[in-house]
Amino acid sequence: MRMRKWVVSLLSLVLVASLHFASASAAPGVANPGSDAELRSVAQRTWQYFADHTDPHTHLPLDEVRILDSGIKKAEHTSPTNIGMYMLSTVSAHELGFIKREEAVQRMQGTLNTLEKMEKWRGFLYNWYYTKDATLKKDWGQFISSVDNGWYASGLIVIRQAYPELSEEATALLDAMDFADLYNPEVGQLYGGYDVAKGSYTGHTYGMFNTEPRAASYIGIGKGDLPTEHWWKMYRTFPPEWEQQQTPEGHTENYDGVDVYEGHYEYKGIQFVPSWGGSMFETLMPTIVIKEKELGQKGLGLNDKRQAQVQMAFAKEKGYPAWGFSPCAIPDGYTEYGVAEAGTWKDGYKDDGTVTPHASILALDFLPGEVKKNMKVLKELGAYGKYGYYDSVNVKTGEITPAYLALDQGMIMVSITNHLKGSVIRNYFHQDKVGRTPERLLEIEEFSIQD
Repeated sequence: MRMRKWVVSLLSLVLVASLHFASASAAPGVANPGSDAELRSVAQRTWQYFADHTDPHTHLPLDEVRILDSGIKKAEHTSPTNIGMYMLSTVSAHELGFIKREEAVQRMQGTLNTLEKMEKWRGFLYNWYYTKDATLKKDWGQFISSVDNGWYASGLIVIRQAYPELSEEATALLDAMDFADLYNPEVGQLYGGYDVAKGSYTGHTYGMFNTEPRAASYIGIGKGDLPTEHWWKMYRTFPPEWEQQQTPEGHTENYDGVDVYEGHYEYKGIQFVPSWGGSMFETLMPTIVIKEKELGQKGLGLNDKRQAQVQMAFAKEKGYPAWGFSPCAIPDGYTEYGVAEAGTWKDGYKDDGTVTPHASILALDFLPGEVKKNMKVLKELGAYGKYGYYDSVNVKTGEITPAYLALDQGMIMVSITNHLKGSVIRNYFHQDKVGRTPERLLEIEEFSIQD
């Protein structure tokens, strides 16, 4: 990869900013950049996406909305992850004072009523449903995703803690899922999922530890569905002799009778444990519910910060004015982006200058000053509209994708709420037995990335 010259990048930023700054700065209700009031303003617009684009009958959120010259294009289907993000975002909206408690409970009651009636496999949600009637979107297959159902479960856990009057219904839905049904005991890892139509599991399991499926792993252990050894059976890095992005350095530690190779990579002097493809949400999405920063100070929490620093260093090397590389919407679809050097996969996710706002906002509790500066730059680039941040902007070309995704809106909403309200969503999650039980696993691990 070639490093773009700073002067070219600076001229590009000036050109893009001149084209878009007027519309961003003219947006009503915008407070001083980086202030709590400004973060609340972003969150309020982000919440409005769910308020405007959740079906009033099924109470299921729409997957995506695009603002086109011809009008608004709505993707009227949803997923287990979208549903989980809507649950977490509704609690967030209540905690930030955007809606009253009564409205939050009413919304969640409507969603739970629909969930109880939806077609499932052993209590797990299929991957796609129509929002208008909650029926299965069979033309997209009949897949049961481990990671997506983990996010659905996280929503149920937070809901039953935030609103005890909904606990019985949320608990029934949560208990109906047994993550052992998606577990491969031979390798000690979760399958990617199960294809109901084919009657078979995926050929792969989730082997990398620093990826977003670890939230499902944590919940499965917390529920008692999965053995504790599962946590230690995932790879921090592959063993040094395996082909991967770089040869790791580290040592072997024994946790609960399982040998774990505690390896790390290095980029621009920053030591870190890699993800799979090098995207930000792989590392940081679990932190919207799991207290990694607080409990994993020598492990996951430390690494979360390091991964964010790697993304910043990568953007600096490339001469980009903004950072945050993760899967996101683009003008003609959706694709995966990342910092290849931050991942294990030898090819890594690509980079073409596309930055997605949710990626850096996920790091708000780890690098608050840097994230707030980045949010300001993203606004100056014009990546901001009626429902908050657009899903992506290409910092090379200035091209903006005026789309909003329920997944990414949810990550933004919950990250800002946790930052402004003292980890309130994480607190709900950890006051639940499922969130509390595995805390020891976070506390005892020490990555080989200490200063």
